[in-house]
Amino acid sequence: MNSLKSAWFLVLFLVPLLTSCKSSSNGLIILCAGDSITESIYPSYLQKALKREGITARVLNYGINGNSSGEYLNFLNKNKETLSNEHPDFILLQLGTNDVRIDHDKTGSPQFYMNMKNIISIFKTFKTRSGKESKILLATVPPIPENVSFPFNKNSASRVTEEINPLIKKICIEENIPLVDNHTIFADSPKLLPEVHPSREGYRHLALNWLRALKPFLAQ
Repeated sequence: MNSLKSAWFLVLFLVPLLTSCKSSSNGLIILCAGDSITESIYPSYLQKALKREGITARVLNYGINGNSSGEYLNFLNKNKETLSNEHPDFILLQLGTNDVRIDHDKTGSPQFYMNMKNIISIFKTFKTRSGKESKILLATVPPIPENVSFPFNKNSASRVTEEINPLIKKICIEENIPLVDNHTIFADSPKLLPEVHPSREGYRHLALNWLRALKPFLAQ
């Protein structure tokens, strides 16, 4: 999950162009928010899956490699106008993996909870092109594999199941936000998660799980 985080800002406004299809202005706008699990390739797989379903959409990738919930909150505070001007119909949010690291990114559960509540508070100000509130979907985070190395350890793995994901579920109830269970995908099929990051096939499964979560709202 380590990277030169400053490099992100050099390509910040190029990424959405690279991950969006050439669709009409009438198509859906889906903003993917999170850390490197988002910044990688699941948004592009989601774009392809939507196209196969005959759904016109632009999938915008605003994942930031290496970000904890606190770092992403800082990013949003600095760039909320730019992101809100995308006028997303949906916001797909997954954060928490970097919060269980054992280095400087380690985040206690109370702080993680407050960070996520503040992130959601910002996203709730976003409007679609028709002026409606953007729909936020919040996901649980994948497990931490047993063979993981620094900056994660066994305590990181237990924190995901005992602290982070329970808090995410609590937040979904409090904020009336749909919960997307991305954890079970990899808990049931560990081969899809060889390290902290999914395999390419794992990312495909992740994209399809997001699509399954979106479909009930696309039919409305």
